[in-house]
Amino acid sequence: MSEGGKSDQFSGRMGLIFASIGAAIGTGNIWRFPRMVGANGGGTFLIPWLIFLFMWSIPLVIAEYAMGKRSRTGTIGTFRIFAGKKFAWMGLWTAWISSAIGFYYAVVSGWTIKYFQLGVTGALNGEGVDTTEVWNAFLQSSGQVIFFQFLVIVLTLAAILKGAKAIEKVNIYLMVSLFALLFLTLFLSLWMDLSDGSLDGAMFMFTVDWNMLSEPEVWINGLSQSAWSCSAGMGMCITYAVYMSKDEDTVLNAFTMGLANNSISIIAGLAVLSAIFAVSDDPLATVTGGSSAITFLALPEVFAQAPGGNIGPLFMMAGFFLALSFAAMTSMISTVELCVRNFVDHGYDRKTSVFITGIAIFIFGTPSAVMWIELDSAGVAFPEFLEVQDHIWGYGLMFSGLFIAFTIWQYGYKKWQADVESGLADSGFRGYLTTGVPAFRNDFINTGDNDLYVNRVWDILMYIAFPLLFIVLMGSYFADMIASTDDVWNPSNPHGLGIILMFWGVVGGLFIGFNKLLVSRPLYRNVPEGAVCDISMLPGGDDPRVVLVGETVPTLD
Repeated sequence: MSEGGKSDQFSGRMGLIFASIGAAIGTGNIWRFPRMVGANGGGTFLIPWLIFLFMWSIPLVIAEYAMGKRSRTGTIGTFRIFAGKKFAWMGLWTAWISSAIGFYYAVVSGWTIKYFQLGVTGALNGEGVDTTEVWNAFLQSSGQVIFFQFLVIVLTLAAILKGAKAIEKVNIYLMVSLFALLFLTLFLSLWMDLSDGSLDGAMFMFTVDWNMLSEPEVWINGLSQSAWSCSAGMGMCITYAVYMSKDEDTVLNAFTMGLANNSISIIAGLAVLSAIFAVSDDPLATVTGGSSAITFLALPEVFAQAPGGNIGPLFMMAGFFLALSFAAMTSMISTVELCVRNFVDHGYDRKTSVFITGIAIFIFGTPSAVMWIELDSAGVAFPEFLEVQDHIWGYGLMFSGLFIAFTIWQYGYKKWQADVESGLADSGFRGYLTTGVPAFRNDFINTGDNDLYVNRVWDILMYIAFPLLFIVLMGSYFADMIASTDDVWNPSNPHGLGIILMFWGVVGGLFIGFNKLLVSRPLYRNVPEGAVCDISMLPGGDDPRVVLVGETVPTLD
């Protein structure tokens, strides 16, 4: 519980917005997004990517904010309250997926800090620097990789140790700095791109090839980028909604977060593409060469050719990798806080929870730092164990979004049934459409606190569009893997489908088995003074072991 038995909350809207934007913005905005733009027709890719921002990401974020604001607990407590005691394991799955991604994301974040160090010392922009050699030497040095992984974890723990106010302050500083650094990098990149009399990198990014819009792959890639980039459905917004002030708007904040996330992606993409088009003979081959290839191999070579003598390359290199480090850190903060919040909800002291989480992330992340460091056919080192973990858990987070949607569907159905029994709703399908489908939206989104009213379009997206898009995204991923992977069903194949299904099945089965233990523990809700957070109408709202922070849990006979 929070110190003194009091609720913990952000000081205002700006704190929530900056924390949420920080959770959404990560390395994927800065290194994956330019690669996806390059591989999918430049400006052509932006169309489906923006469409799915409004069809997938923002609707899910609205739902997360609404659930967290009402439950006032992390992911486990939220599903325990909203879906019922039988489904607390869904919240544990959501927390686990975030933590499992955090295990190896701490390693990746360490890479970004190392490259900032290399950039600021000029080690990447000297004459005859072989970026492949620099990358290989670093990745194959276990001690260095572990040191920077450890540094990231320590900085993250320091940022969240004192709760919501500290998280708010750190995110504000990091996000303002990130915006400033990316704009500086963008200015220098556009200057480079314009040096030959054209802005071909910028033109490529905003030029639409209308014929490519008929290719399903472009739409699937746009959906996947939007789904991962905003962290929608990952539980981050449930967690930060716990710290909302009592009258905070969920809808406007969701739109602000989504649009800010996409804005950062566009700025970063424009900076990267402009720089690459300015100096590369084959810019599309460079930009689509893989995540680590473009970030840690190609970009240092590109930035080394920036104008301004020694100062220009130094600014480009150090500024870009510092921005990348800040983006990684804000995502790490939200990842660790999601886990910590769940411990605190169940009665653990915050400091203890922070240290438990930090130790777990370091121990379970170390294999990603040191195991299976291989060389590809071009002689470039790559962390195969880390990539296998991403392969297994990256798509697992999609189920967290599905669980949120399931909770919304279940609430609407039960609300309709209750109204039918009391004579307030028709028993037919028309009654379900008019009473059950909009129930969650009416009861938890349009509560009077939101500046923007959410209409029936949100219901259509959550009840029809979301499940269809989920099936398309997962189906295309699995179909492509089955078609292109040898021995795809063998669980010992690190790149196959069998290993994914095995890990998902084992972890999911264990969590379902842990469900009784989860709901046997007291759950402490972080409700601000004066807030109206009634949960009596929810499936888990009558649980006597769900109490407010500072209250005594009743003894059960």
